[in-house]
Amino acid sequence: MLNECFPGELPGALRGLLERDQADEPALFPRRSFFKMLGAGGLALGAFPHLALAQAGGVAATALKPYERPSSFVQIAPSGEVTVTINRLEFGQGVQTSLPMILAEELDADWSLVRSRNGTADAAYHDPRAGMHLTGGSNSIKNSYTQYRELGARARSMLMAAAAARWNVDVSSLRTDTGMVLGPAGRKASYGELAEAAMALPVPEAVTLKDPKTFRIIGQAITRIDAKAKSSGRQDFGIDMRLPAQLTAVVARPPVFGAKLLSVDDSAARKIKGVKAVQRVPFDGGTEGVAVIAEGYWQAKQGRDALKLEWDTERAEKVDSVKQLAQYREMASRPGPQQFEADMAPLATAPHTLEAEFVFPYLAHAPMEPLNCTVQLSEGKVEIWVGSQFAGTDAAAAARTLGLRPEQVRLNVQTAGGGFGRRATASSDIVVLACQVAKAARTAGLNAPVRTLWSREDDIKGGYYRPMHLHRARIGFDDRGKVLAWDHVLVGQSILTWTMFASGMKNGIDRTATEGMRNPYPLPMRLTVHHPSHKLPVLWWRSVGSTHTAFVMETLLDDIARETKQDPVAYRMSLLSDQHPRHRAALQLAVDRSGYGKTRLPEGRAWGVAVHECFSSVVAYVVEASVRDGQPVLNRVTAGVHCNLAVNPRSLEAQIQGAAIMGLSMCLPGGAITLKDGEVQQSNFGDFSVPRITDTPEFSVHIVPSADAPTGMGEPGLPPLAPAFANAIARLTGRPLRTLPFQLT
Repeated sequence: MLNECFPGELPGALRGLLERDQADEPALFPRRSFFKMLGAGGLALGAFPHLALAQAGGVAATALKPYERPSSFVQIAPSGEVTVTINRLEFGQGVQTSLPMILAEELDADWSLVRSRNGTADAAYHDPRAGMHLTGGSNSIKNSYTQYRELGARARSMLMAAAAARWNVDVSSLRTDTGMVLGPAGRKASYGELAEAAMALPVPEAVTLKDPKTFRIIGQAITRIDAKAKSSGRQDFGIDMRLPAQLTAVVARPPVFGAKLLSVDDSAARKIKGVKAVQRVPFDGGTEGVAVIAEGYWQAKQGRDALKLEWDTERAEKVDSVKQLAQYREMASRPGPQQFEADMAPLATAPHTLEAEFVFPYLAHAPMEPLNCTVQLSEGKVEIWVGSQFAGTDAAAAARTLGLRPEQVRLNVQTAGGGFGRRATASSDIVVLACQVAKAARTAGLNAPVRTLWSREDDIKGGYYRPMHLHRARIGFDDRGKVLAWDHVLVGQSILTWTMFASGMKNGIDRTATEGMRNPYPLPMRLTVHHPSHKLPVLWWRSVGSTHTAFVMETLLDDIARETKQDPVAYRMSLLSDQHPRHRAALQLAVDRSGYGKTRLPEGRAWGVAVHECFSSVVAYVVEASVRDGQPVLNRVTAGVHCNLAVNPRSLEAQIQGAAIMGLSMCLPGGAITLKDGEVQQSNFGDFSVPRITDTPEFSVHIVPSADAPTGMGEPGLPPLAPAFANAIARLTGRPLRTLPFQLT
């Protein structure tokens, strides 16, 4: 990890960037500084969420919900530093910068003085549309854009009211400019001077927001607030929690999902220096594991390695990938519930027909920061530190597990090193297990906070997975490529069935599995869906159903274009017509900036195209690809993006690059989770591979200009990468690709 103590060891370009921005870039607001500020009398527009109640005294404020009150989100120090609390988990998507940008815009803050900090499971940090704590569905900016603008506008209004009272002038005679309130006769006061008086005022319910034409922060390419901390190794993640007398635990898990623990011989483990306790702990799903609690991770791991455990696997479902595929193929031939029900009679007389089967494996989330959760139990209360996408759900689960009331649980959301959906489980398995371990530690007489860690192997072999899917398509079309009938079958486990979102099931169909099918193309499709039941835990994975539906749709459209000798871009444009201007704009931008159709590619390279919408944003890719030594190579990616207003174009570019590289991970050898006799065969990045720097293509990202309210960007960059890449390889080899990872032979 890069360390701030050794700047000479940093790459020259990185050192230059850090030095260039040192003076004028806002920094992540550290916890230590925040508490020092409180102790020094720096309390401004509220330091804790409960202070929002103090602002409910005015008549106008009584109608405001907790997430509408500035006191939960804005702290202004006497120095003028503005700290913005984010209501989401920051795990690489950039909300620690983009949300403060939105609030600071309406606050009219001095951006160089803006800081950010994480929130808690307090109700103030609910997603204002979802009504729950939620980081997912690419909804952070989409759902909180107006919320954070109004928070900033309300705080600004209160600061102006405080200045008007101080100067005994009408508030209409005042204006603000980069952290200052300006009045008649040259009067001025900084936000830091006014904050204490401002917080005592009622919060206005109605505020007037800026005209987007006047934005000076929103829409600018701004370096992330946490960039220096992360690039220099100073950023604290959940795994870095250190509390006095803290212990660390690792847990031995069943080798097969659902296996029962028969016996434990822990005599050797207890003899290892540093091991404090060995305790059985329950898992979600009714099984058990064995927690080894020690002074540190290495001692705990050594203790776990020394355990002698006997498991009963006879009654467990032993999922086997080869047998499972055969089962899915048999299910695909059966009738089942239908999402679309178009007439399939034209298939019998269509001039051209195309049949295809697609296979998509299980996928692990494998975030770079392994899963972790720290729990400190005290009499009648608990405090938890965890990177959570469902903070409220996790806090409630902790209360149930520990037999506490909700108000006795404090959950602190920690910055996380990735997650991709893994930190958002309806079972709250990460937090529940950590609470069970903390209880077990107390039973063993250990009165200390306990950090429960997952090793990389724990996560990959015993985590939740993107479901395996099988698709079958039979398509009839004419000489012009007009689809006459499209008969499609999808087989895969349902994610929603056992979650709080099960109400999203309609006619027995999980819409997260089928999202992305057919739309936006006007195709006469019959879509039949089967959801087999397995004990293997499944979960959303970055972009959810679009991880496989985009591949199916965009590669089959290319097949039809090739069969009818049409340019794939022109063919898509003809299908989109004028009813989908955002798709057309994104695709055309990618085409124009890539040189597609105008630039002659080097020998051995081919173009590939795909466009897809998910979570209300559209991303089109035009890629250049080749085959080297029998392996696919992605050489260049040009992206056209339509997400309406881009709050921070620099962060958006990073999101596209990261999502595309994650999409690339589905294509390359090693990008699959497979099972044999119930055991996951992969364990670490040696056999569940991710793209290396040598696999990374050249990127060019372009954004369609728009002033409309922003849509999400955490996930939409992933789905079209694999089909665009596959389409390029198919043009080189003459054979369409039907599986992920790619199989060229």
